[in-house]
Amino acid sequence: MNPSGVAKVFGNTRVRWLGSLIAAAMCGLFVGPVVGAPAASSESTTTAVAERDMAQWIERMHSAPCSRAYAGTFVVLSANGAMSSSRIWHACDGQQQLERVESLSGTPRTVYRRNDEVRTFLPQARVVRSDRRDVSGLFPRVPVVSGTSIAQFYTPRLLGQERVAGFVSDVVWFQPTDTLRFGYRLWSERETGLVVKLQTLAADGRVLEQAAFSELDLNAPVKVDQLTRLMDATSGYKVVAPSVVKTTAKAEGWALRQPVAGFVPVSCHRRAVSDAPDASSVLQCLYSDGLASVSLFLEPFDPQRHPAQPQVSSMGATQLVAQRGPSDTWLTAVGEVPLQTLRLFVGQLERLR
Repeated sequence: MNPSGVAKVFGNTRVRWLGSLIAAAMCGLFVGPVVGAPAASSESTTTAVAERDMAQWIERMHSAPCSRAYAGTFVVLSANGAMSSSRIWHACDGQQQLERVESLSGTPRTVYRRNDEVRTFLPQARVVRSDRRDVSGLFPRVPVVSGTSIAQFYTPRLLGQERVAGFVSDVVWFQPTDTLRFGYRLWSERETGLVVKLQTLAADGRVLEQAAFSELDLNAPVKVDQLTRLMDATSGYKVVAPSVVKTTAKAEGWALRQPVAGFVPVSCHRRAVSDAPDASSVLQCLYSDGLASVSLFLEPFDPQRHPAQPQVSSMGATQLVAQRGPSDTWLTAVGEVPLQTLRLFVGQLERLR
């Protein structure tokens, strides 16, 4: 179970590759050929798509969000039945990417992102939480990570074409080359490259989590200045901006004895759990292989808040391991990776001083 400090930091900030789920793609689906796909417009186009390597697929996804403004409705469904739905508006002017995500289920909230700046509006509490994050949370979240080779750990396989939300999409399977990461089957809109549907796959082919736009407008009249005005309209709200200090694991006295294959450090921050002057803080270090990511949260062990026994939980593709760590620290590892990968991170973490 998440310790309270991590819950406040982690909370609702995790925005995955988003979408809306189609009932026919239920959680027992296995990877296989795509049937009933429309024929390609030409033999040369089909050949070019089939010959894309991993780097070309990733570059296509990176550039897609700025190709045009869009708006849509999506739902995310986990294998355990948990479901959430949201409405998204996205715009880009070449210098800035802005995004508005309004939750349609659960606690009412609207999240704005302007490049690395994040503001979460909680209308019931009349509170706006402000934060900055190095790794883009913009849709789709495909982080740019240096120091790792995605092609070494995933192999792309073109499966065919299907229509999603009315758009013809290329279906590609990013098949992992080891057991430390999940696979991904994604639908990339044929013209723009935008990821319009995603499935996270277990080693046996089970769909752990799925997301796909149910409704999408790729010519939506969404403007950067329009979203900027909405994001900056904080009048009547209490703006809460807990302290965030950029750091490194080494500077904080931590290191991995051996790196976990493919995962490299992306960012590390010490975050206050509230805006109170004497608020405690949590160290969060993020690692990624370019697709999957793992966050390590470290805070002082408190017997009043932390259980004596290790905690393990799972929700769809997201796994969590929490336990007492070195130097009387409470360590929480969270990631969209197999449980054994989190255990490797936990086992390799050591205190330098």
